[in-house]
Amino acid sequence: MHKAGSLLQFHRLIEQARPPQRADRAAAGTLPTRAYRYCDAVTSAAGFGWWLFPPMDLQLIWDGHDIFWHFDGAPDWLPLSPSAQFPDFSQTFDSSAPATLHGCAPPFLTSLPEPGTLQIWTGLMARTAPDWSLLIRAPANLASPGGYSLYEGIVETDRWFGPLFTNLRLTQTHKPVYLRADFPFVQVQPLPRQAYADETLSSTTIVPSMAAMSDEDWDAYNESVVAPNQNPERGFGGYAVAARQRRHGVCPFSKSKATG
Repeated sequence: MHKAGSLLQFHRLIEQARPPQRADRAAAGTLPTRAYRYCDAVTSAAGFGWWLFPPMDLQLIWDGHDIFWHFDGAPDWLPLSPSAQFPDFSQTFDSSAPATLHGCAPPFLTSLPEPGTLQIWTGLMARTAPDWSLLIRAPANLASPGGYSLYEGIVETDRWFGPLFTNLRLTQTHKPVYLRADFPFVQVQPLPRQAYADETLSSTTIVPSMAAMSDEDWDAYNESVVAPNQNPERGFGGYAVAARQRRHGVCPFSKSKATG
């Protein structure tokens, strides 16, 4: 049952997994200083949601046909055919789950029919408040270690309570891909279901040319782009300053020492 007053509730089933963490507006310190200071669009995207991590250090390799995996303590590379449990998790699951669910532990890794693709479980499940879903995607503005790409998905976690996983496509062969338990693997972001409903996405108009733009459109362009650049004394990052002030309940047009 979803906890009243909470938008999102994570359930950690694999206790070795690092707990979810609020995504960092600096993208774990990797954003250029200028972007962090002056580009609110970039930092807002980087900090929107929560980071999830692999439940352990992991290596994957694809030979063009089969996928193999390895972890510290494994005797050798293990074939993924078609799925694998997290080490010792089946027994742990059965010791906590009701007897009717014994043997129903979710797999950690599952190979998919498409070449070089697999499903990876984060060790978590999640519940959201009614009418809220989770977008599961690669971390925003944080470069991946390389060798793979993630598919994005939207899960209606207010209705579906199951493993929070992602689908991964390996993009190189005959070379190990490393997933670190201390490096963000996916980012989950809350979405009101109305945001991606057909009626919302169909509610779109297009202004076909500059000739069709209104005086209000041109005034807005002047206010956003032209006028600030004609001010020789303007500071850097005017948009970022105004956005931060709005987030903190400060009117961006009030008397402030911040310039932009």
